[in-house]
Amino acid sequence: MLLLTVILMDMLAGMEFDLFVPSFPQLQNDFSLTPFWVEALLSVNFIAYCLSLFCVGILADRYGRRLVIVSGLIIFVLGSVLCLVASVYPAILLGRILQGLGVAAPATLSFVIIADLYSLKQQQFLMGILNGVMNIAVAIAPVLGSYLSFYFHWQGNFAALLILGLITLMMTFRYVPKTALKHDETCAHGYIVLLKSRPLLLLMFSMVMMCLPYWIFVGISPLLYIKDLGISLRHFGYYQGILAFVFALGSIALGLLVKNRELNEQRLLYITNLIFIVSFLGLFWITVVNSTSALLITLMMLIFVIGQIIPSIVLYPRCLNLMPKAKGRVSALIQALRLIFTAVSLEAAGYFYVGSFQNVGIIILIFVLLTIVCLFGVLKGQLK
Repeated sequence: MLLLTVILMDMLAGMEFDLFVPSFPQLQNDFSLTPFWVEALLSVNFIAYCLSLFCVGILADRYGRRLVIVSGLIIFVLGSVLCLVASVYPAILLGRILQGLGVAAPATLSFVIIADLYSLKQQQFLMGILNGVMNIAVAIAPVLGSYLSFYFHWQGNFAALLILGLITLMMTFRYVPKTALKHDETCAHGYIVLLKSRPLLLLMFSMVMMCLPYWIFVGISPLLYIKDLGISLRHFGYYQGILAFVFALGSIALGLLVKNRELNEQRLLYITNLIFIVSFLGLFWITVVNSTSALLITLMMLIFVIGQIIPSIVLYPRCLNLMPKAKGRVSALIQALRLIFTAVSLEAAGYFYVGSFQNVGIIILIFVLLTIVCLFGVLKGQLK
């Protein structure tokens, strides 16, 4: 039941973003919003999430995981209620802020619960399984979100998030045990001790850069696909969902391989960088020609997503175990850096978006290139 509870936390964290994204065009029409203000519903959520993370990490290392997660879920539920009943845009904006503040705790600490209990190899196996389950949920989310928007308008998406949040809250309260943590004097130094570790920073930035191209694409794809490429609302979810679905299947398969045999991590990461290079070349081509094919754009992004599978399983547990007494803060800092860069890049994508893939493609290419450079740095450091 504890593992199921952790899975629900991951599902909530994944669906909190993707489930309501298909309702962007409806929100834009109902509240007469520009693309900038539509994207702001993502950005303010990310910023609130990020601000909450710094408290979540320290509190979790000092007082344990359960209290922090339960408190966060209560805030998330309140934000979901506000979004559901909102009749003006500022109310939805405030609700998204509360959702971001609240979901930070389960999203950050779900895997930390696993890392507290298992060895590195078992963590990598479970990371693969959890990644798979979460991304199946993410794959289903835009499809489900499209149908919810179609039949229940945008309110249906927030009602689904509210129900999932309530179930997760009840499961957490019942099945996540209270933890008695040993005193750690580094808590008094907050995140400074983490920032002094160069190996940790290199691993973290590799993971952060790797996430950005996908989230930029997900954030802008509703406007690009539905409004400008003519994809129907009912079919849009399949284009976005296939990325998460492939990532999920690959994560589960790799997790099972990690469990059953010894794998050469460096060799796997070299293969990853080759995949990233291929994706860079493909994305460069469709950006130069300014492709209007939704299928071709999705296929090029799919190559990059396949490359994310290996490092997401290999690097994250290694990050947590570099500083065993600071797992909460390490996880929080990774999430914070990811959200800060995502919020900024999404606003840039929304600002420069002119109804085609080209400008967005340039921004995505920049972060794909940075991903390749960071991963080469990790490989040069020779993971041990």
